[in-house]
This record gives sequence, structure tokens and C-alpha cells, in this order.
Amino acid sequence: MAQAANGTLYRGREGMWTWVAHRISGVLIFLFLFAHVLDTALVRVSPEAYNEVMDAYKNPVVGLAEAGLVAAVIFHALNGLRIIAVDFWAKGPKYQKQMFWAVLVGFVVLFAPFAIRHLTIVFTH
Repeated sequence: MAQAANGTLYRGREGMWTWVAHRISGVLIFLFLFAHVLDTALVRVSPEAYNEVMDAYKNPVVGLAEAGLVAAVIFHALNGLRIIAVDFWAKGPKYQKQMFWAVLVGFVVLFAPFAIRHLTIVFTH
């Protein structure tokens, strides 16, 4: 990596952190889909075992994980739109910082109502 007089040339701003978060959210979504396919396929092998797995999922830890999954999907989708804009819109790189903040605002607007409703159900039932 290129070095400037006072450290690295790249400062790790919004672009780097959204790049990292995009990869992490993508991996988490993939892992969920893999687990989902496996537990859903279990119904064909043993409906009783499937029911036991579904019952095991009815706990607050899994409820928090579900909220994390929804957070990952919302962030991944919105950031994906930002990446498309940066890549295919001539002025995209110029407005990358503003689009980063738009992704965060959109994330809060979409995730907050879900989180309130979902976590209320998780911790009251």
C-alpha cells in the first residue's frame, strides 16, 4: 500500500467501512440461507425432528439473531444500491459520502419500526 509522509495514503473513510460491512452482511445472509435450506429440508426427513428444531428457535437469542438478519438484509440491499450508483452514475464517486449517509438514514427508517415490533414480540411471548 502506498505510504504518505504521515501514514497510509488511504484513510479508511466511508467507502472502506461500507465495503467491509457489505462483505460481512453478505456472508451472514449466505450463512442464514444455508442453515435455512438445511432446517427446511429436515421436514422431508423427519417431521418430528423439524418440529423440535422449530421449537428450539422460539427463544430470545434466536429472536435477536432474526433481528440481526433483517438488519443485514436491509443494509446489504441499500448499500448495494449505493454501490450501483457509484459504479454506473458518472457523478456517483463525487457523492459517495452523501449516499453513505442516505444509506444510514434509510437503514434506520426501515429497521427501527421492524426492530421495535419484532423485539416486543420476542420478549413478551
